[in-house]
Amino acid sequence: MTAAASALAAEAGSLNLFAFFHLNLAYSSIEEEQRGEVIEKCYKPLLRLAERVGPIGIEASGFTLEEIALRSPEWIADLKRLIAAGKVEFIGCGYSQMIGPLVPWRVTEANLRIGNEIYLELLDVKPRIALVNEQAYSGGLVGLYLDAGYDALIMDWDNPGSTHDWPVETGYGVQRAFGADGHSIALLWSNTVAFQKLQRYAHGDIPLEDYLAYIRRQRGTAERSLCVYASDAEIFDFRPGRYKTEEAIGAVSEWTKLEDAFAALAGEPGCKVVRPCDLLDKAGGAVLRLETPAVPIPVKKQRKYNLSRWAVTGRDDLFINAACQRLYEALVASDAEPWAWKELCWLWASDFRTHITAERWAGLERRLNAALQRFPLPEAPQPPAPTGPAVTGRLIDIATPTVTARLDRRRGLALADVRFNGGKPLIGMLPHGTFEDIALQADWYTGNAVFEGPGEHKVTDLEWGEAHVWRDGSDMLAFARIATPKGPIEKTIRFHGKVPQIDFDIAFHWNDWGRGSLRLGHVTFLPDAFDWDALRLMTHNGGKDCETFALGGQTIDHGAPVSFLVSASHGLGMTEGWTEIDDGQNGVRITVDRATAPLLGLFTQRHLKGGMFCQFALSALELDDTRKPTPLQIAPRRFRFSVNGSFPSGSC
Repeated sequence: MTAAASALAAEAGSLNLFAFFHLNLAYSSIEEEQRGEVIEKCYKPLLRLAERVGPIGIEASGFTLEEIALRSPEWIADLKRLIAAGKVEFIGCGYSQMIGPLVPWRVTEANLRIGNEIYLELLDVKPRIALVNEQAYSGGLVGLYLDAGYDALIMDWDNPGSTHDWPVETGYGVQRAFGADGHSIALLWSNTVAFQKLQRYAHGDIPLEDYLAYIRRQRGTAERSLCVYASDAEIFDFRPGRYKTEEAIGAVSEWTKLEDAFAALAGEPGCKVVRPCDLLDKAGGAVLRLETPAVPIPVKKQRKYNLSRWAVTGRDDLFINAACQRLYEALVASDAEPWAWKELCWLWASDFRTHITAERWAGLERRLNAALQRFPLPEAPQPPAPTGPAVTGRLIDIATPTVTARLDRRRGLALADVRFNGGKPLIGMLPHGTFEDIALQADWYTGNAVFEGPGEHKVTDLEWGEAHVWRDGSDMLAFARIATPKGPIEKTIRFHGKVPQIDFDIAFHWNDWGRGSLRLGHVTFLPDAFDWDALRLMTHNGGKDCETFALGGQTIDHGAPVSFLVSASHGLGMTEGWTEIDDGQNGVRITVDRATAPLLGLFTQRHLKGGMFCQFALSALELDDTRKPTPLQIAPRRFRFSVNGSFPSGSC
């Protein structure tokens, strides 16, 4: 360090440095027979690192600890000893690494409880701090972590920090995350750039001096804290084989280089290496709401990581998520024993939904089928067969005591001017030319489906098709069969006569889903129907309490592509099966049959010349780097959802 740099460092505030290594023997690209190798090459050197240059944090799921205990019980004993000596702080996450904003709250509750039981049994410790799995955060999760006994969460700084106008110092101190239940929890920030810098040094991309220069630049005029590592342990002296850009392992052990880095950090003027829990005793911190209407569920690292990654991509995420939902509902109905909940948590782990290997995918299918056979849930009934003669005209008027609508047979029975309980039209169709913005110079529909693949023409159900309409008591039903280049789509729509509700049951007879996005159940809000300044959205994103987002003045596009490779930016988990959008006077509730298909919610809102464009859609498929079509369910694939226009409840 130069004399000038030394003088500048002497004037800067102190910097508390902490790190934790994420251990995951369920890592998607690692075969089961490689787990012993990972323990030898990664986990044992990690404990040596802690002993020589600690303190550090180690975070692992209960599943990972049980797997290590089977293969290397001495490793568990060494970890326990280092925790007692203050060289390691253990950080929890639950039994499996599941995505909280995508699962019902009772599942996360069980996951955290089972994880804590394993931590206590194997390590004689109850962790104070939890890592949010895949750092997929929602305000609804806060209360679940508090109920599980956690004092603090670790969450990625970069994504929430980029969507709020917070002072820069916010990212260098302990804050508090505000939950949907009105309570808050202490919040430690991880930092994507910081941990990637350490990875680059260990992998030989940058020299140690460049890394230390980066750390020095993080000091400010006041005391700060920085997480220097918050990622995988399995990438040092081992290559999972997931990335084409993985560096070859050099002659010098990467764990040795990490020891050098931590030793240098400990000797860096003005810096102190601490345990994560040491920071919790520092007073202060702002209470922050991390989520926004535009980014309702912030996730780790780059924008390619978003909720669709674990919901509707992978080999067949939607099918395995639906199967897990059916198993969950069966467990709730049967008051199942704890081991069954543990199995469900294993089945809902995130790694099965990304770069899972073919062999482990086959193993998942076997265990999933075995669980469903043991805890069966009746399948949803098939829609009634159409009766009566085929409809020959283009426009079909529907009227029941609670719902009126017009269907367009030329557009696959798309809905126009839908009224509930005799009120004004709330949702329906916006004709070409409604908006002056050329980007929206198209017809916009309600109830339609659109598939888009890279470099391909759109495939939609907005075509002529065979259609029937008939009455069932006070209800009216409509059926259409629409031919598409991928295969026919069969659509059954029930217009209720006793409640203001429309049910959709759609079957896609497609054998080839390929790569792309499939969005259906579009609900287009009519520009004159709502007080846009008072509009709000309510749903559950994994929490016991629902979350409310004020939409007035917001520009939102959850379904906007991130790149040519990633087709969506954000999404809503709808983990209790519904989303409501209202202005306090008028509104609609969209309900999804999650046991058939737990569709991902996508909301769009734009202020334009000519009015407000506002649309809600349901995603059944998105494209990203994990997409490897390996369907576990053959055609037809069914989707069931409803739109209800009852007066908004005013609360969750």
